[in-house]
Amino acid sequence: MSDEPTLPIGAREDPDHPGWYSWGDMPADSFAAQTGRIIFKPGEPGRAVVRMFPEDRHLNLGGSIHGGAVMSFIDMALFSGGFCAGMVRGHYVTLDMSTRFIARGQSGVPLDAHVRLLKQTPGGLVFIDGHCEQGGDLCYSFTGTLKKIKSRSETGDEPRR
Repeated sequence: MSDEPTLPIGAREDPDHPGWYSWGDMPADSFAAQTGRIIFKPGEPGRAVVRMFPEDRHLNLGGSIHGGAVMSFIDMALFSGGFCAGMVRGHYVTLDMSTRFIARGQSGVPLDAHVRLLKQTPGGLVFIDGHCEQGGDLCYSFTGTLKKIKSRSETGDEPRR
C-alpha cells in the first residue's frame, strides 16, 4: 500500500465536477457503460469516494436500484477507489466481493461508495471494505479482495473466445 494516492490510468479531472476525476464516457458497447458516468476522488490516506448517478434504467421492478447495478458499481469502485486510496499500480482482478443491502437506493440521487484500503500484501492481494450512501443515508456495505496479475501483454496469452 502506498501512502500517496494515485489515480486510475487514464483518469482526468471531470469537467462537470471540480475536484473529482473520471475516465470520461465508457465505450457505449461495453458492460461498464451500463453503470453510467462514474467519478472518484482520493480522501484521507487509505480512503476514497466513488460516485454513480443512478437513473431510472438502473431500477428493478420494485422501484429501487437493482442489485446487479449496485454490485457492478461497487466492483468498479473497488478499482477506482482502491487506486485513489493508494493501491499499488498494476493489473487486478476481483477474487471475491460481498455486498449487504441495508436500504433501498433510488434514482436521481448520487450514490457514493466510501472505499477503505485495508491491506495490500507483497503477493498482490488487496483487501478493501466500505459502504455506500445516498443523501447521507447508509444503503449498502461491502468487502472485496483483488489480486494483482500479469496482463495478457506481459504473458503473451491470447484472449479467450
